Amino acid sequence: MSPRDCAVLVTCEHGGNRVPPRYRSLFAAQTALLETHRGLDIGSLTMARDLSAWLAAPLVSSSTTRLLVDLNRSLGHRRLFSALTRELPRAERERILAQHYLPYRRRVEAFIASSRQAVVHVSSHSFTPVLGDQVREADIGLLYDPRRRRERALAARWKSAILEREPALRVRFNYPYAGRADGLTSALRGRFPDAGYAGIELEINQRHPLSGGRRWRRLRQTLAAALESALR
Repeated sequence: MSPRDCAVLVTCEHGGNRVPPRYRSLFAAQTALLETHRGLDIGSLTMARDLSAWLAAPLVSSSTTRLLVDLNRSLGHRRLFSALTRELPRAERERILAQHYLPYRRRVEAFIASSRQAVVHVSSHSFTPVLGDQVREADIGLLYDPRRRRERALAARWKSAILEREPALRVRFNYPYAGRADGLTSALRGRFPDAGYAGIELEINQRHPLSGGRRWRRLRQTLAAALESALR
C-alpha cells in the first residue's frame, strides 16, 4: 500500500472543548472540567493537523467538547452523553445528535463510501497519563482490529517505522484501550470490508503535548514521517 494506491483520511473526534452558545449555561460552572482530559483529547487536533498536512490528506475534525456528545461513541452507548447532558429532555438530546453528532459521522462515512481507492483512516486521540490508580507508561498506542489483515499489517509497519526514528519511544498495540472496543473505527469496520477500509486509532500520552516545545514538535514529525513510510 502506498499514498498512490490508497486514500488517507485523518479525523479527530475530541479535538477541542468548545461549548456551543445554546449550552453555555449548562457548562457555566464546568470551566475546570472542560480543561481536563474529560473535556477534550489534549494535543489530538494539533497531531491530526500535522498528519493531514504531511500526507496531504483531508481532515475531518471537531472542536466541540466531548462532554456535550461523544463523537467516538455509538448511538445507544451509555457514554454517548456525559453526566451533564444525559438527563436533558429527549428532544434536546435529539437536537444535539442532529446538529453535532450525525453530520460528523456522515461526513466521514461519505468520504469512505465515495472513494475509488482503499481508505486508510487515522483517528487522532490522546490519553491521560494517570487514570485513577493506573499509571500509563506507554508513549504511543496504535489501536486496530487484529482480525483485519490490512490493519494488522499497517500497525506493525507504522510501529517499526516509529522505532527506527525514535527507539526510546514506548509504542504499544491496542493500548490503553482495545482496538475492537466501541468507537468510530469499529463502527466503520461494520460498514466497510477489510479490502476497502483500514482504521487505526492513534493514541498519544498527553504528557507529550502538555510538555510542549521541541520534543512535542519532534514527536509529531516522527509519527507523520513514520506513517508516510509505512504507507509505502
